[in-house]
Amino acid sequence: MGGDFELTTDELRVVARYVAETAAEVLPVFEAAVSGDRRPRLALDAAWEFVGGARRTKLQRVTSLDAHRAAAEAPSEASRLAARSAGDAASAAYLHPLADAAQVGHILRASASVARIAEIEASGDPDAASASLDRAVARATPELVEVLMRYPSVSSGGNRVASLMSRLDGRLRSLR
Repeated sequence: MGGDFELTTDELRVVARYVAETAAEVLPVFEAAVSGDRRPRLALDAAWEFVGGARRTKLQRVTSLDAHRAAAEAPSEASRLAARSAGDAASAAYLHPLADAAQVGHILRASASVARIAEIEASGDPDAASASLDRAVARATPELVEVLMRYPSVSSGGNRVASLMSRLDGRLRSLR
């Protein structure tokens, strides 16, 4: 794969697994809000196919885009974040080996979104987001952290998910 550094297919699978595990936690939030819309579920299924050893194909790209469209149509912040996380899981197969902080979103945005959903469900309690980030750190494998370290750190951004992603990024980098 061309880019600023090397990313193997096995490393892409490590990232896709991390994001898919994360997205699976909150997919029921979307499905409860928008019953009958299977686009995020299909994206998560496509991610798991790749994680399980299938080649990355157009399936991951198409289902990712479809899940992101579902997110745009979702009725609440939590359901939007849940659908977007499923889309992120499918698109993780196409993480680019570019030294660009924007790429970190493909690795960590779903975990930050799950933390934000936890916060929303706890009536805005930031401790719920912190507990969710703790679980995301615990779930991160050394291989995932190694891939993350190839990218620049993310800034805290202009919204709550970006802020949570920045916190998670810093915590994972401190593991090395």
